[in-house]
Amino acid sequence: MINSRLRNFCIIAHIDHGKSTLADRLLEATHTLPANQMQAQVLDDMDLERERGITIKSHPIRMIYHHSDGHEYILNLIDTPGHVDFTYEVSRSLAACEGALLLVDAAQGIEAQTVSNAYLAIDGGLEVVPVINKADLPAARIDEARAQLVDLIGCREDEILTASAKTGQGVEDILTAIIERIPAPEGEADGPTRALIFDSIYDPFRGAIAYVRLMDGRLAKGDKLSFFAHDREFEVDEVGTFRMQREPAKGLAAGEVGYMIAGMKDVAFLEVGDTISIAGGPAVERLAGYKTIKPMVFTGLYPVSADDYENLRASLDKLRLNDASLSYVPETSGALGFGFRCGFLGLLHMEIIQERLEREFGLNLITTSPNVEYEITTKEGEELVIDSPADMPHPGSVQEIREPYVAAEIITPPEYLGNLMTLCQSKRGIYRDTHYLSPSKVQLKYDLPLAEVIYDFFDRLKSVSRGYASYDYEFIDHRPGNLKKLDILLAGELVDALSTIVHQSHAHAQGRALCKKLKEVIHRQQFEVVIQAAIGSKVIARQTVKALRKQVTAKCYGGDITRKRKLLERQKEGKKRMKQVGKVEIPQEAFLSIMQMEPGE
Repeated sequence: MINSRLRNFCIIAHIDHGKSTLADRLLEATHTLPANQMQAQVLDDMDLERERGITIKSHPIRMIYHHSDGHEYILNLIDTPGHVDFTYEVSRSLAACEGALLLVDAAQGIEAQTVSNAYLAIDGGLEVVPVINKADLPAARIDEARAQLVDLIGCREDEILTASAKTGQGVEDILTAIIERIPAPEGEADGPTRALIFDSIYDPFRGAIAYVRLMDGRLAKGDKLSFFAHDREFEVDEVGTFRMQREPAKGLAAGEVGYMIAGMKDVAFLEVGDTISIAGGPAVERLAGYKTIKPMVFTGLYPVSADDYENLRASLDKLRLNDASLSYVPETSGALGFGFRCGFLGLLHMEIIQERLEREFGLNLITTSPNVEYEITTKEGEELVIDSPADMPHPGSVQEIREPYVAAEIITPPEYLGNLMTLCQSKRGIYRDTHYLSPSKVQLKYDLPLAEVIYDFFDRLKSVSRGYASYDYEFIDHRPGNLKKLDILLAGELVDALSTIVHQSHAHAQGRALCKKLKEVIHRQQFEVVIQAAIGSKVIARQTVKALRKQVTAKCYGGDITRKRKLLERQKEGKKRMKQVGKVEIPQEAFLSIMQMEPGE
């Protein structure tokens, strides 16, 4: 029989609505950690998470709570990220739970990611416990937030809890609601073993470590495991549960959340979403797992030193075990050498991965400009899918190019509605709908080209709304567009890593803006460097980086003018030869300049 006093739950919310702080208060209330180990954001163990004040990875932890009914309950909490780029982390955490605390900031109300995460939980069949956080703030609008929650998930007003994660107000009510409202896990305790891998990490000494939710049966040290993703079998070296660190246990029973180590040194043998069962046991049906995540943003990662190529490959392998949404394939660039074409869920995801590679694995990397995935139909009827401008066929052979569109959902105070509609129109957006959630909250829906969203859309959205608007997006489909490949030539040589695919209406403005920015970041040489933007064979913009010039006539004092001319002519001939054989070094800032570029700049 499954333990009826077991609860698996997670906390979901928009970014900065207090998930990590509430997790801290729950740990304190259940005395999970001694007072000397408690700190702010205790579950955020990455330096990056603390520096940015965001949760990047989901963190499981086990708590023991002594309820007022005299019984002891086991609570498995999985803290989740709130940024749109890490929705996949949230969806995996939800699959390991029976319930979720839906947190809403009392001052800000429902935001875009609140809506997205609430629907994820409802679609997953979870019991949602609505909580209004930061109720102690002077600017708290509790009645308004309560009305928005009723409208969003259809609950009753008396089901909504109010709390302050900062002061600890209402935490006991939340713990009681977790026990009374969230159901105990279901499954067959004596049935064939089935466990879902919902996350994993790589330990250099222990190998690949799987985070599992046991659905049926039991899992103990010494068991022989079989996997659905491959035909290899492994023996369990250790199983256990999570406190702040991993705690070994005799075994895991149906309904429990824990970890499993089986000496898997090759990260390819552990796949997030796979089902684990006991080798040679009765046949079991594979668990549903997860929807395959589709990368939205693609960029090239290249080591500054060619000797680091294999280190980069091994590092990406290990990081992918920690982040299943990362994808990569090898690629070669004429300007940058050997590297990898990586797929990310968004621009923040890309920044985090690059920083983790540099910090955790000691790599020095160059990142090319981000791109999205395009579908191309050639005049011969061939269908191509490209995620790099370098792979685009000759313009004369292209029949149609289709770019990805996303359904964007923006939530904003009404006074910024006009500014945001203007912003969306400038990004080639297609208006869909406006819905008033309350007198102070408007939901605006647009279809937007993904290529327009990944660069500066979020920054400009925050700028025109003074930080009050939030947005979430979801991929829809690919649609035809008047798109062109914009090439950059330095000193007459094509630099494939700087090429981009742009809309015809923005091509000239983006070409001028990019040439202007490149002129600022490319170092002056002993010869003149011409920077050109071209579509096909037509140059549409040009800038020139003037040559450094040595004063060869400085030693001439008086005398015939022909002597000075002779020195200048000799210098001119030398610079001409240097221009023919010289190469222009491209700094990392040149690639970043594409991301900072705005049309019409």
